[in-house]
Amino acid sequence: MKLLRVGEPGAERPAIVDSDGKYRDLSSVVADIDGAALSSEILANIAGTDISALPEIASDSRIGACVNGVGKFICIGLNYVDHCEETGAAVPEEPVVFMKATSAITGPNDGVIKPKGSEKLDWEVEMGIVIGRDARYVSEEDAMDYVAGFCVVHDVSERNFQLERGGQWDKGKGCDTFGPIGPFLVTRDEVKNPLDLNIWLNVNGKEFQNSSTKNMVFGPAKLVSYLSQFMSLQAGDIISTGTPPGVGLGQKPPVYLNEGDEVHLGIEGLGEQRQKVLPCPY
Repeated sequence: MKLLRVGEPGAERPAIVDSDGKYRDLSSVVADIDGAALSSEILANIAGTDISALPEIASDSRIGACVNGVGKFICIGLNYVDHCEETGAAVPEEPVVFMKATSAITGPNDGVIKPKGSEKLDWEVEMGIVIGRDARYVSEEDAMDYVAGFCVVHDVSERNFQLERGGQWDKGKGCDTFGPIGPFLVTRDEVKNPLDLNIWLNVNGKEFQNSSTKNMVFGPAKLVSYLSQFMSLQAGDIISTGTPPGVGLGQKPPVYLNEGDEVHLGIEGLGEQRQKVLPCPY
């Protein structure tokens, strides 16, 4: 199933994509697409619903973040071998973990704000794992049982804030609008092999990233199991699994986003995002 949230910010309704690609209102079935809706029982109830009988939603409606009320937005750095090479970093022996502020989350086609003082605004297309139920100390063999589905994440980054201002990476990762997610939460049953999906990103029509999730250092099962050793994972949490090569920082010379630039990104089977870089309104 492809689940989504449609409507203006703060007034999104849960929805599902039908067999003809139309959006159908799920409000009569679930209150929202959030942690409470991601249990296997609720997802089975949605799957058993006569989708064709649900009200249709206009296809040009705004799409919000595909999950509401995200508790933790966990990110993995340097998780593609060739991305490590382009940044001059060693391939990690264990996953590199950092957190992205949940206040950064936006809809997949909302604008990306260039923060005040930003000098090196960068792009990173990533596959997101959406947790479906509480996970603590789970084995790698059982890890996928705790996954509700997958989504596209744009891990927008400000490299000056991240790498040149001291401290940890988080302050270059958590600015407002730095976490577009969606358009869809694609349930696990519909993603036959999350380690064999094309992943790509263009800026102003020019291709910069084009790879496959098969090039990950640590796959979804390893990441879920690994993280559950250090923190409980809860329904609705998102794990952003790292980006392939082609980021602005890795260009020679580096290339960064400016106001007015347009970014188009996507992952095979999970959908696409489009954002325009906007001036800071604050």
